[in-house]
Amino acid sequence: MSKRVVVGLSGGVDSSVAAVLLLEQGYEVIGLFMKNWHDDSVTISDECPWLDDSNDALSVAESLGIPFQTIDLSTEYKARIVDYMFAEYQAGRTPNPDVLCNREIKFDIFLDKALKLGADYVATGHYVQKETVQLDGQRVHRLLAGADPNKDQSYFLCQLNQAQLSRALFPIGHLQKAEVRKIAQARGLVTAGKKDSQGLCFVGKVKLPTFLQQQLKPKEGPIIEIPADAPMYRDRVLAGGGGTDLQALTTPYTYDLADGEVVGTHQGAHFFTIGQRRGLQVGGKPEPVFVIDTDTTENVIYVGMGEQHPGLNRPGLFIPTADVHWVRPDQALLPGQSRRFDLRIRYRQPLQGATLHATTEGLYVIFDELQKGITPGQFAAWYDGPELIGSGVIA
Repeated sequence: MSKRVVVGLSGGVDSSVAAVLLLEQGYEVIGLFMKNWHDDSVTISDECPWLDDSNDALSVAESLGIPFQTIDLSTEYKARIVDYMFAEYQAGRTPNPDVLCNREIKFDIFLDKALKLGADYVATGHYVQKETVQLDGQRVHRLLAGADPNKDQSYFLCQLNQAQLSRALFPIGHLQKAEVRKIAQARGLVTAGKKDSQGLCFVGKVKLPTFLQQQLKPKEGPIIEIPADAPMYRDRVLAGGGGTDLQALTTPYTYDLADGEVVGTHQGAHFFTIGQRRGLQVGGKPEPVFVIDTDTTENVIYVGMGEQHPGLNRPGLFIPTADVHWVRPDQALLPGQSRRFDLRIRYRQPLQGATLHATTEGLYVIFDELQKGITPGQFAAWYDGPELIGSGVIA
């Protein structure tokens, strides 16, 4: 008897081809479209494409001759993702809804629904690979980067666990994007030439600031520029003891109005994130100005001029124990242990060499080179070669 797989048909070319390949491999395939957004209290856009995407997914299912259903997960999505996202921005942190969507929706609630349909696996159109091996008598699922370096999406799956991976299939992870489109064209699928989706993972074309303004109302506040030679930066270097004080190397700087001068105004500190350059409207400077900190309590944005500003570039970060996640629990560091990994702190960032130091409080990450725009609330993900080993929320 063939194994049953529920494919998350999103209405895009990647999930469409995932279904094609699974059929060719002899699986019994069911297509399921997730409707993740519906809230009359929040107007997102007249162009929200979920209905069009659903119709495209249905067209693909009919073309392939597979059963198709639409499931409404909007209540769960609002509770687990949207409300959390608003709260994080309100608190001055920058969450990653795509990472959370995979952990909380696609490989939790959606997986649950699929198993109730008698599925053995769920499959998605992620550009990522999975390898299952036997280690010390145990089955271990390795999460590997996608073969297409321009499309690798392993970062977005950095919060998955072994139980979730045991039920997951990633049929297109070994392919290049161009190959995926060729397969779709050869099968005459309506999604073959469809552009990749942009914007928030659940509301399509609408831009993040527009969405946030539905609940986080504009409020004018000052933009304070901190000079690159401010005393705090010199004091921190001295406190670092030549690079041995982990806490000093990883603690974010804190600023006060008296530390700089007013160079402009903004319409809400919660609309900005560390490392941001656009939208500040601070002119007349010889170099670009970047956000180096936000204070959502006092509604203040702190900025620094130039890409080399010491407030923008830090040597390390900290992840509290409660926020540390090991995709490979057998590789977890114990307090007192250190190990080198390659890390990224945002999607598409080239991997950066670093050393992880485990303590009872959490993980201290010290990079080989200064890192621009380390942002609280974002995920740091660490790799051993092509394999994603673990991740955590930046404090």
